[in-house]
Amino acid sequence: MVSTRGDRSQYSGGSEGAPPSPPPGGYRGARRVPADLASSARSSSASPPEPKIPPSVLSWIALGAAALFALVLLGMWAAGATQAIYSVAALAFQLGVVIAVVAALADRRGRALGSIALALVLLVNVGTIGAASAVGRHPGAVATADPEDDYWAAYPGIRDQSEDEILARMSLEQAVVAGDELLAAIRARLSREFGFEWVQGVGGATRNERNGYGGESMLVQYTSQNWATTEPITDYELKLEVMDTIDEVLEDYGFWGLVAFNEPSSGFDPAYIERLYGSANPRTQSLWESYSDNEPGPISFYADISDLTHDDDGTFRAAREAQVAGSAEPIEGLRISILLRAVLREADVEEFRERMEDY
Repeated sequence: MVSTRGDRSQYSGGSEGAPPSPPPGGYRGARRVPADLASSARSSSASPPEPKIPPSVLSWIALGAAALFALVLLGMWAAGATQAIYSVAALAFQLGVVIAVVAALADRRGRALGSIALALVLLVNVGTIGAASAVGRHPGAVATADPEDDYWAAYPGIRDQSEDEILARMSLEQAVVAGDELLAAIRARLSREFGFEWVQGVGGATRNERNGYGGESMLVQYTSQNWATTEPITDYELKLEVMDTIDEVLEDYGFWGLVAFNEPSSGFDPAYIERLYGSANPRTQSLWESYSDNEPGPISFYADISDLTHDDDGTFRAAREAQVAGSAEPIEGLRISILLRAVLREADVEEFRERMEDY
């Protein structure tokens, strides 16, 4: 009978069923692969690293412009210059930054820095900083240990504007009625002469004005809802006729003549005009911007024409789509609106008089 246990002494581990130890010197013909050779084989099989593509100059410009714009807005906020945040210059600067960022994103070499610039623009812009000013007190308005600062931060008027000057101005309600009448007259005239149809676009808003001493005044700023044509306006001669007609209505209502920011006659540098409007030549511009007011009255009027037939790289289309998102306003055509600055609500007049007595 054959034993199944076997002789334990013939195994190296002394365990039943373990494999026998190799003979002295190893098995015949066995070879080890040198470590350096194996490493070389592995490295040769790996794909070579892709060369790094340096960011484009345009993307650096877009990032620098976005950073500069953010610093300027934050500086305005800290100084309490809320009116400057919503000024035409600030809006024009923001539009230029947006155009540069969109152009950088369209370039494969600029997408990395362009994405950073886009995030910065989305975080710090006229809307967010203006809203922050309207919702709460900014750093410059934080209460200090100096009673004099607190006293002037509560000033109900606006620095360098007298009480008589403010009270002689239209009330908010009166100015809204006057502004709505002007917009209605312009729409009716353009519809009658050119057959335009209209739609209400981006909504309006009201917020308190800063008083120039680090606090909020009792006066408010009102932005009306946009009115926009339902069809594009692309013919150059038609654009001129439309603007001339608007100018005539403005004159009938006691406003100054239209100032076209996109025209070389505006005094802006041609390079600046090209950057903001797509071309220095109004015939090939993607955007026209015009302004008027009834100074010394509080009503400002804006008329813009978006024409994307000259938008070869899609920059202005992207900007307009973002601008009208969530509204019924089309991305092309004429849009008109009004802005009221530093007006009092009728219900606040008596309280304003009483509070001004302390100053």
